[in-house]
Amino acid sequence: MDDVISSRVYRIVQWTTGNVGERSVRAVVANPNLEIVGCYAWGADKVGRDVGELVGIDPIGVTATADIDALLALKPDCVIYNPKWPDVDHLVRILESGINVTATAGFITGHALGDGRDRIIAACERGGSSIFGSGMNPGLANLLGIVSAGLCDRIDSVRVLESVDSTGYDSEDTERSVGHGRAIDDPELPALVAAGTAVFGDAVHLLGDALGVAFDEVRCEAEFAQTTERLDMGSWAIEAGCVAGVAASWQGWLDGRKIVSLDVRWRKGRTLEPDWKVEHGYVVEVQGMPSVRTKLEVFPPADFVAESFSDYMVLGMIMTAMPAVNAVASVCAAKPGIVTYLDMALPRPSGWVNGA
Repeated sequence: MDDVISSRVYRIVQWTTGNVGERSVRAVVANPNLEIVGCYAWGADKVGRDVGELVGIDPIGVTATADIDALLALKPDCVIYNPKWPDVDHLVRILESGINVTATAGFITGHALGDGRDRIIAACERGGSSIFGSGMNPGLANLLGIVSAGLCDRIDSVRVLESVDSTGYDSEDTERSVGHGRAIDDPELPALVAAGTAVFGDAVHLLGDALGVAFDEVRCEAEFAQTTERLDMGSWAIEAGCVAGVAASWQGWLDGRKIVSLDVRWRKGRTLEPDWKVEHGYVVEVQGMPSVRTKLEVFPPADFVAESFSDYMVLGMIMTAMPAVNAVASVCAAKPGIVTYLDMALPRPSGWVNGA
């Protein structure tokens, strides 16, 4: 199987070319085992343009289109699915056509989609296809939790924390969806955060599956901090007295105990009240025998050139895109249905090796 995976070329349809999709395209073009044969254009201004041009590289001879039927007719091995949010109707059409999907858009186990999850499972059954969702967090960060817990012969709890200053992340739609920019006393904030981060509930189910437990309850708790001065975010602004710090905790409870906790703490600017401290990375804490603490830090290479803080945003886009790109071969070889890290071999890193 390893020889087959390493020598085969997988035909890819790229689904959107936004911030994450751009890095997906660049990675696929650089990978000799992957070939882009089609691309879905989310915006009308991108239809008919070369995909390479859309992501800032040389033309690749493939033009973007909004014609979904034409893309499905190409019969690719896999769609790399990178919109901001999942569209269940689109996913069902792709999967029931027999095309596999690796996704970064709000999908790990599908629980966050409600009835949409059942539709996706049925589409996989009809098409004999598989869907895998990842990204950095939720996604690869949860895999770190699973690996870290593998050192223990007794596991009391697992916590995965994403703790960052996201000032340079300029994506208004995404940020407002979790409450950034709202008045600090807005009563809708807790429900907004629960809806905007629901995919972390998916990841709680993933950790539960890894631990072999079915939770009595999966719930979200949230807290907020405000900026005391107006913050210029680039394409938008957060006014004084409004939310510039969001902390969400998705928790899996069993027999009155919190077994799994997937936490995020996102702050913006230097005028936060209260002045939350952040870890600047991803931290896994496993309580058990033994207890384990694992920290993942991400930073630019020595040759990285940035003209503004927002230029660092590309690092996050790469980290989000690559788990889905790297999983293509494994997902294409997987059994039909919803696939997680528990169902397939560890995906191989496909970033090109400098000097090789």
